[in-house]
Amino acid sequence: MLSRLKAILKYYGYVLYTEPYRLNIVGLRSKSVEANRFDDEVHVFYKKPDGSWNYHVYPATTDPGTYWLNNPMYEKGTAILAQGQYRDAYAIGSHKGLYEALVQVRPVTVIRDYDRDALLDFYNGERETGYFGINIHRAERAGTTKLINKYSAGCQVFQDADDFQTFLKLCNQHTKLYGNSFTYTLIDFRALRRTTLKRIVTATSIFAALALGWIFKPDVV
Repeated sequence: MLSRLKAILKYYGYVLYTEPYRLNIVGLRSKSVEANRFDDEVHVFYKKPDGSWNYHVYPATTDPGTYWLNNPMYEKGTAILAQGQYRDAYAIGSHKGLYEALVQVRPVTVIRDYDRDALLDFYNGERETGYFGINIHRAERAGTTKLINKYSAGCQVFQDADDFQTFLKLCNQHTKLYGNSFTYTLIDFRALRRTTLKRIVTATSIFAALALGWIFKPDVV
């Protein structure tokens, strides 16, 4: 998976950190549009001093739960974080004054799901960039949470509390070397699939046109 992720980051021109213990934090949004399930992942990887990589995968959600989809806090709709790399947009802080987490400190881009139903709408909503409190935190205080429900109104949320504590330890290690600043990258596999299909369709059309002599057709003398 590491080689695939590195290729995706390179494709989009996203930064890949290679300094020892400097974290690459990448959310992978699944192809599913079913809401309220922890069907995404957060991948955390970094180089060790010997040049090898440490790699961690944590079940999570990159989408809001059905409660906030049905009951948005904002009239334009519930926020869904858009695919992208958010450089130095996070820092260790307090999530709602309750516990330590990664909190948003620079602008991010969201898509507003305004339908007020339990279906995730990633492509038709209004895009906004700004400060929305899109934090990276856990669900329940202990154990593994089954459903998202109120735990995400757009935040990136770990399903398992122990996983999140392990993640925070890595973040604290990063902070000692590189300061309290973290980059978060979100990859949407549906967007990747659409891009791939578009390239295939385009390439197929070009080859078909070449075969039929529609392109580079010689002048008739």
